[in-house]
Amino acid sequence: MRILHFSDLHIGVENYSKTDPGTGLPTRLLDFLSALDELVEYALNEGVDLVLFAGDAYKGRDPSQTHQREFAKRLARLSGAGIPSFLLVGNHDLPQPVGRATAVEIFRTLDVPNVIVGDQMHTHVVSTRSGPLQIVSLPWPNRSRLLNRDESRGLSLDEVTAAIERICTEGVQREASRLDPGIPTVFTAHVTINGATTGTEQNMMLGRDHTLYPSVVHRPEFDYVGLGHIHKHQVLREGPTVAYSGSLQRVDFSEERDTKGFCVVDLNPDAPQGKRMTDFQFHPVSARRFMTIESRVPDGVLDPTSQVLQDIARQDVAETVVRLTIHVSPDMEPLLRDAEIQRALEPAHYVASINREVPRERRQRVPAGTGEGMTPIEALDLYFESHKLEPARKAKLMQYARELLNEDEMSPEPMEPGGIST
Repeated sequence: MRILHFSDLHIGVENYSKTDPGTGLPTRLLDFLSALDELVEYALNEGVDLVLFAGDAYKGRDPSQTHQREFAKRLARLSGAGIPSFLLVGNHDLPQPVGRATAVEIFRTLDVPNVIVGDQMHTHVVSTRSGPLQIVSLPWPNRSRLLNRDESRGLSLDEVTAAIERICTEGVQREASRLDPGIPTVFTAHVTINGATTGTEQNMMLGRDHTLYPSVVHRPEFDYVGLGHIHKHQVLREGPTVAYSGSLQRVDFSEERDTKGFCVVDLNPDAPQGKRMTDFQFHPVSARRFMTIESRVPDGVLDPTSQVLQDIARQDVAETVVRLTIHVSPDMEPLLRDAEIQRALEPAHYVASINREVPRERRQRVPAGTGEGMTPIEALDLYFESHKLEPARKAKLMQYARELLNEDEMSPEPMEPGGIST
C-alpha cells in the first residue's frame, strides 16, 4: 500500500509575483499549482493508493473562486483515477465564526467521489486498491467545538490553550485504543509538535498555536504519522516514522534553503502492527528558487559597480526570486551605477530588493581656526586624515585632486576663518 503525504499547499500566496501573459494569473500562483501538478503526476504514475493532505489548502479562510477551481481540478484527476484523497482541515481552512463552512467542506457537500474531509477528531476507514486503511485525523483544534462556554468562562488564553492540548491528547489516546490492529493505520494532524523546527508558518498564523508532545502521536498503534502546519520537511521520530512533509513551495526568504516536496510511504498490509512500513522517501519538487546575494565592496576598489556585477555573475539568478545586499563604504556609494546592476538582475523572475548597507560614522568637526591659512589641498589632506583613509587610496585621491586643481597655476590664498566640516 503506497501513501503520498503532503501539506500546507497555501494556494493564494502571491508575493513576488508578476502577471503571466498567457493566463492572466499571478506567476506565483502558477508556481504553487505547478508543484501540485508534479505531485498529482507522481500519484497517477507511481501506483499511489491514497493521497493524504495534512491541511492548509489555501492562504486564507475565504479562497477566491479561481483558487477553489484550480485546487478542484487537481483533485478531480485523482478522483477520476480512483485514488482517494483525504483532506485534513488546517488553521487556514477553518472559519472564524462558528457555523461557517471550512474552506474544503464543499467537496463533502458535493459528495465528490474519492474525496474525504477530516474536520474533526475521528477514525476514518478508507477503501483503497490495496485494501482498507484507518486514518485517525486531528484537524486544527476548533476552540468553539472543543470547549463549551461554561468550560472556558474566566480562563486566560494560556489556560484555554492548555485545556485544548489536554483534550487533543486524550482524544488521540481514545482513538488509538479503538483501532482494529489488523488494518494499517495512519495518523494525521495539523498541529505543532514540541521540538519541531518552525519557520514561515509562525508569521502566517491564523489563530493561536497549540503544541503537543511527541509521545502523544508517536504510538505503536500507528504505522505512520503524517503531519502538517510546519513548512520545513523533517522527520521527528522513527518506529513509527513521525514526519512533517513541509510545504510544496517557498513562501519567503526564511525558506530559501529548505527543500520542498512530499513524502511517500509504503506499507505492507499483511505485516503485523508496528512492522508494516517497508519504505519512506521524500520526493523534492521543482520549487521556485529564492536567492540572497551579498556583495561586499573592498576599500580601495576604484569601480565598486564592477565588483557588484562580478558577485552577481557568480550566481545563477535565472528565474529566481532574488534580493541583493551591497556592503559599501560611504565614499564609494555614490559611484554605484544602479542601471547596470538592475540590468544584471534582469534574468531573475523577480527582484525582491536591492539594499545598500553603508556604515555611517558620526560627523566630526575640526575645531574653529584649524583651517585658517590652509590651501584647498591641505584642507583635503586633513579631511582624509580625519577619516583614517587607507594610505595608498589617500595618495591616489590626492593625486587626482592636484590634477583637478592644477596647483602649479593656482594662487595659494588662505581659506576663510571658521574651520571646515568633515
